[in-house]
Amino acid sequence: MKHVISKEGFEKYKAEWEQLKYVERPAMINQVQAAAAEGDRSENAAYTYGRMRVREIDRRLRELDRILDGAKIVEISAPEDGSIRFGATVKLLDKNTKREKAYSIVGEKEIDPLQGRISLKSPIGEALVGKKKGETVQVQAPRGTITYEILEVTY
Repeated sequence: MKHVISKEGFEKYKAEWEQLKYVERPAMINQVQAAAAEGDRSENAAYTYGRMRVREIDRRLRELDRILDGAKIVEISAPEDGSIRFGATVKLLDKNTKREKAYSIVGEKEIDPLQGRISLKSPIGEALVGKKKGETVQVQAPRGTITYEILEVTY
């Protein structure tokens, strides 16, 4: 299944895959082999931890393979009409609390709410796509409807 991802997001996941595959996994395999050579494996914490860590690395590599294989890289550029699209960073004013917030619209595999990176398919993402600076949007949230004014759109 294809999913959209920014070039930067793709490169980040690719770098993580390479670090795990070519640096961390071989180092951990060497540790496990050294621990195994010490003898009794049943009470060898280094051996047990090493095997567990190799399994974690392998699991993450499989997950990264799925992300990278299913990625449709989207080049980020500002549309001529100034509307919000994939890759935009949007500064909003919450009309209820009068607080400003900034969100970057990214693919589902790149979301990080704590860093303000939200999915195209999130309620806020869906409300913002296609809108422009100065427009107002309403977002249904668990605590009720939130009204935002779009203050700035950058790419």
